[in-house]
Amino acid sequence: MTYQETLDWMFAQLPMYQQKGKSAFNAKLDKSIAFANYLGNPEKKFKSIHVAGTNGKGSSSHMLASVLQEAGYSVGLYTSPHLKDFRERIRINGRSADKDFVINFIAKHKDFLESNQLSFFEMTVGMAFDFFAQKTVDIAIIEVGLGGRLDSTNIIRPEVSLITNIGFDHVDMLGDTLEKIAIEKAGIIKEEIPVVVSEFQNEISATFESIAKERKTSVVFADSIIKKEYETSLLGNYQSKNVKGVVATIKELKGFNITESHIEKGLVNVIANTGLMGRWQVLSENPAIICDTAHNKEGLSLVMNQLKQHKCNELHIVLGFVKEKDLELILPLFPNNATYYFAKPMIQRGLDAYLLQEMAEKYGLNGKIFNSVIEAFSCAKRNVSVDDCIFVGGSTFVVAEVI
Repeated sequence: MTYQETLDWMFAQLPMYQQKGKSAFNAKLDKSIAFANYLGNPEKKFKSIHVAGTNGKGSSSHMLASVLQEAGYSVGLYTSPHLKDFRERIRINGRSADKDFVINFIAKHKDFLESNQLSFFEMTVGMAFDFFAQKTVDIAIIEVGLGGRLDSTNIIRPEVSLITNIGFDHVDMLGDTLEKIAIEKAGIIKEEIPVVVSEFQNEISATFESIAKERKTSVVFADSIIKKEYETSLLGNYQSKNVKGVVATIKELKGFNITESHIEKGLVNVIANTGLMGRWQVLSENPAIICDTAHNKEGLSLVMNQLKQHKCNELHIVLGFVKEKDLELILPLFPNNATYYFAKPMIQRGLDAYLLQEMAEKYGLNGKIFNSVIEAFSCAKRNVSVDDCIFVGGSTFVVAEVI
């Protein structure tokens, strides 16, 4: 099979949470463990840092990778979802896995994948671990896909675990209270392995402390101990919280020679070192075109606050969501003095643009419906002047189509 044929087979044959939602979520580690055993347990052949959280885990993972790269290490980076190319999920020192590796991996293990009915995510995690083991990376940064306790990545024994923050997302699978969600995220905490939490949240701090105590370790709340302000090439104001978690994690990491200079250079070179996209990414200056993948209440609240501070004459917002989002929590965050362009992202889970418009109008958000994100974005670009601003967001998939 060609690379595209391989991807088509992966997406078509195997359940994928990104496309199908809850029906693709497999709340077990059995198949991940079986696949790892079948592959010769590649996850035991490299050191790792495990990163979970509701918001900021992708940015934090890329920051950690960048800092370690600046220190001269070979660094694997596993993240999800991808924006443009599947291989963005599996990188070493910013370079994506080769197409031939993806093709050959699937061809070699296809019988096992089919007979054991692995999910898209279970299969992809195994692929990443095998790649990092083959390339003998010094360390890999492993981002949790969903939750933590039962996530396919949770078969590793990392050097440090990082939990960025806790908010309401995927409540249908992780729980409908912050404490329930925190318990799922804290599932990555391993016995005697240091754990860092980027942001102290009073209502759930005791949950982390209790679970850490059970597992004979202690928890560090980064924003309580990291007082220095660092610069980063990631432009969102919200990144300051992620930075503290990253710095605290680096300081908990043993056996690696990482200086303050490495930390500073790593943080200002995140995009150059890792190729991260979609976090307050500025696509154009005049007019300003900004996109951000924030897609839940906590993340969008921070992004909308920053957008309100952004100076522009008229604001245009290209907006789309997936079906399971609680719009009654999210839509009130958006400004009603903007012109909206409603569109459905091109995935099965995409929310119908007519339904989005109907809900948005209840909150004073007015605009037109478009057949696609690209059509909506093109119309927005035709309507703006050099002093205006376009914001693209609501979903990772909306941003992916524009980028």
